[in-house]
Amino acid sequence: MGDLTTFNIDADRWDQTTFVGRLKHFFNITDPRTVLVSNKELDKAKVLVESCRSGNIPANTTQEQLYYAKRLYDSAFHPDSGERMNLIGRMSFQVPGGMALTGFMLQFYRSVPAVVFWQWVNQSFNALVNYTNRNAASPITVKQMGIAYVSATSTALATAVGLNLYTKKAPPLLARWVPFIAVAAANCVNIPMMRQQELINGITVTDESDNRLGNSKKAAVKGITQVVVSRITMAAPGMILLPILMEHLEKYPFMQRIKVLHAPLQVLLAGGFLLFMVPAACALFPQRCSLEVSKLEPELRDRILARYGDNVQYVYFNKGL
Repeated sequence: MGDLTTFNIDADRWDQTTFVGRLKHFFNITDPRTVLVSNKELDKAKVLVESCRSGNIPANTTQEQLYYAKRLYDSAFHPDSGERMNLIGRMSFQVPGGMALTGFMLQFYRSVPAVVFWQWVNQSFNALVNYTNRNAASPITVKQMGIAYVSATSTALATAVGLNLYTKKAPPLLARWVPFIAVAAANCVNIPMMRQQELINGITVTDESDNRLGNSKKAAVKGITQVVVSRITMAAPGMILLPILMEHLEKYPFMQRIKVLHAPLQVLLAGGFLLFMVPAACALFPQRCSLEVSKLEPELRDRILARYGDNVQYVYFNKGL
């Protein structure tokens, strides 16, 4: 079992300064199997993690048990607040939830009512995911959430319906790519709007030892921009390559005979893409984001320099997911 008295459960198991290290980390916590774990077991994992943090590791506990508890904790509890996140909003639900929505958006793209319905469902899902994975230090009001939801949904619908009508006479493949363009456009609105408090009031930044230094709007812009890029990257391979694949497959006689199975097939294929792309997109940028002190707002920069001089070169913050 080994001596666990000095075991640091919050130490990174893999090097988070490299893409491969972050990829291993996110494969671990976005594993869709963790959504099947009961709340009771999740709460037990949280208790074990907190016990380890306080130095009170239960007797006969193994290191693997601690790693598994931390895996469940990271998959289900918010990194800032420590509160259990709603199941649908967790990144570990992105594969089962995203595969269904992606598959249906790609399958039912021809009629305007179908486009409207599936884009609305998708934006409702995205709004919940964005709210769940926000930086918890920046609360958002119900009114602000409502404005964010309506704005993102309207953007997605306007883009999807407008392009759907525009591409009626275009090659079929172009019409199949409309859902991705709508999703990308909506992400550019949904995420900043859902996290607008961070842009208005700034995000909490700390030094390397997690000592709070103040709030920065520039840090919020960097973190939110990286999240937008990650979300679009997450959807891109499946929503760009799947239409090409289906365009070719649907020409075969056997595919024309099983049209009823086209939607389930697209859902499964979308799941295959997301199984890799969810952790890969999350791993694009470090979760603990950094920003040079020299690039902060003048007031915050001067305050840090006056107090710490050249001892603090970078500030750190949780960019959210």
